[in-house]
This record gives sequence, C-alpha cells and structure tokens, in this order.
Amino acid sequence: MKALLAARVFDGGGFAGPSAVLFEHGQVIGLTGAADVPEGATVELLPDDAILAPGFVDLQVNGGGGVMFNADPTPATLADIAEAHARLGTTAVMPTLISSDRATRRAAIAAARAAWAEKIPGVVGLHLEGPFLAPTRRGIHPAEAMTTVDAEDLADLTAAFAAPVMITLAPEIVAPADIAALAAAGRLVFAGHTDASFEQAMAGFEVGIIGSTHLFNAMSQLTGRAPGLVGAALSRGVAGIIVDLLHVHPASVALAFARMGAERLFLVSDAMATAGSDMTSFDLAGRTIRLVDGKLTGADGTLAGAHLCMAEAVRRAVQDVGIPLAAALRMATQTPADAVGLAEHGRIASGSRADFVVLDSALTVRAVWRDGEKLAGIRSTVSPAWC
Repeated sequence: MKALLAARVFDGGGFAGPSAVLFEHGQVIGLTGAADVPEGATVELLPDDAILAPGFVDLQVNGGGGVMFNADPTPATLADIAEAHARLGTTAVMPTLISSDRATRRAAIAAARAAWAEKIPGVVGLHLEGPFLAPTRRGIHPAEAMTTVDAEDLADLTAAFAAPVMITLAPEIVAPADIAALAAAGRLVFAGHTDASFEQAMAGFEVGIIGSTHLFNAMSQLTGRAPGLVGAALSRGVAGIIVDLLHVHPASVALAFARMGAERLFLVSDAMATAGSDMTSFDLAGRTIRLVDGKLTGADGTLAGAHLCMAEAVRRAVQDVGIPLAAALRMATQTPADAVGLAEHGRIASGSRADFVVLDSALTVRAVWRDGEKLAGIRSTVSPAWC
C-alpha cells in the first residue's frame, strides 16, 4: 500500500482538509488522517503548497506529443498521445478523430477498440467529431469530408464497443431517427459544428443528444429572437468549452459558468499534435497548421484546434475568468468523467483509479500518478507556450 499526504486534497467534488490518500494495485483504498496510515505503507509527503487532485479527464484530444490521430489512426498513435498528455496532468483522454473519409474512420474505430482491449494506459474511449456536420460551420474540418449519415455509417457507428464513444454531429444534418438510433446503441451524442436553430437543437436533445461540443465555437449563436445551439446548450445537457482565451472570450466563459455551473460545464483542450511537444507546425488533411504565439491556425487564419492542456485550461479558468478553484478542478475531473460514464475516473474515492495530479500554488503541474505509478518526465514549465 502507498499513501500520499497532502495539506489540500480535491476529491472531484470539493476540497478535503489535510489527508492521506491510500492506494494499492492502481486503485484508491480511501482517504484518512495522517495518523491513521496503516503500518508498512510507503508514504510520500507532498509540499506544503501542493494540491492533490484526480488526474484530469479530457474528452477532446486530437493529438499530442508530436502526433495526430487523423494522420495515423493506430493503437501506437493512441499510446503516444495518451503518454504525452499524462505528462501534462491528464491521465484519461478521449482520442478524437477530426472529420475524415470512411476508411480512416473505420481505422480509428478499430484502433480505439484495440487500445481498449490492450489496456493502453490513459485511453478511455473514442470521440468521432464529424463528418456529419454543417459545411457552413466546419471550421478546420476538410470540406470534402462533410457528408450525411447512410445505412453503412449507421451500422459502423452502432456496432458494439466496450468503451464510451462520443459522436459530434449537426442535428440539422442527421435525421432525428438516426440520432435516436445512435443513442439507443449507447453512443454519447453531442451537437457541434452546426447551424441548427434553437428548435432543431432542442428536438435533437429530445431524441438523444446529451451535450454540446466546444460551446460557442462553430455553432449557431445566441441572439434575441434566434437562440441557436448556444441557447439550447445553456438550457439542456452538458457542454465542453475551450478556455485558452482564444476560442472563447473570458466574459462568455463566465456567463456560461454562471448559467450551467461546474456540474454541466466541463473543460476540454481540443489539443493538437503540438501539445506536450516542441513542434511548431504539422499537417492536417493536406493543410499546414502553424503555431504562433500559442495559437494554431491554417493559412487562412482559421483556428485549428488548440495548443492547450487541461492544466492550463484550469489555470486560465481560475486566474483569467474568475471561476473558483474547486469548480474549475471539478470541470476538469468529475464532470467530464460523469458526462461519459467513467465512474472510476475524475475522483479520489474508494474504488476509483489511482490517477492523481499534484499542482502547486501557481496551478503548475508538479507530479502525476497514473494507475498508482508516479510518472517521470513531467512537463511543468510555465511559458507563453505553456503546454
């Protein structure tokens, strides 16, 4: 048995006082006082300013460590991405495939299925972002990949899968009956990259949509007489949000938080290959994406995902938006885990995974444990290219 002693422990829902977190065989046994640590346990005392929290859970990860899932949809790529993000504090990632052709999509599904079967650390499911999106809101997604759902697609997307599968789609592009079929098969349907009216979006929620992908970005906006998907998202379901101060204005983040709270709004990175690496450009579907001053764009200036990690999103949510620390941590741990049914992740409680991140008073990552093992090579340098 091992024990981590910290002055501040965030358990996924709130802060506990000075505590010892007990764990063995990759699983949390429970929390106790320092004086009650069982004899014989290996004890590590964390620094006085340390915050011990569950490892972060990120439901939108396109790449990291210099590789993109789209470029090479294999289990090896997923292992590399998960490893890169683990060293940034994120111990559970939902690998995300950006809109692509059917062959690539099938390869991605097969890779995620194999990764799950092989128990590749940190890979907790699959997120298919498109290609059933509104061409007018496709953003960096390739125009040639935009399509509608046919019977073959539906068969692929509803086939048995042992791990959570998120599917981002435009509710005005996909028929309600098909959304219902995806939901009935256990798929986690999110609305995104859409021009849906408020009424179309709400109809989608009625038949199986449970949330919205990167709130405010690539979706119909909230106006006085046409609330759009933003209005629907503020009213129904959960939503991910990119808090890099490039995708969404801090005031908009604050408004969404005020309306939805940490129980419904969660942080995502939308990370690309540059996260956890020193690279400054990469290829996406034949387009060169460049990193300049922390911003990823195509040649035409279109935002292309984010150079972001969950630790930085937490830091910016607290320091730039004004979200309370406990709420921001929940938005990076328990809330995303609950959104996709990851009961063992995003919390420190008896039976949960022994996945932990240690933050200092500046909210910089100082240490990470995954499956009960302390990781080496943590990327914790704060700079303009923080992740």
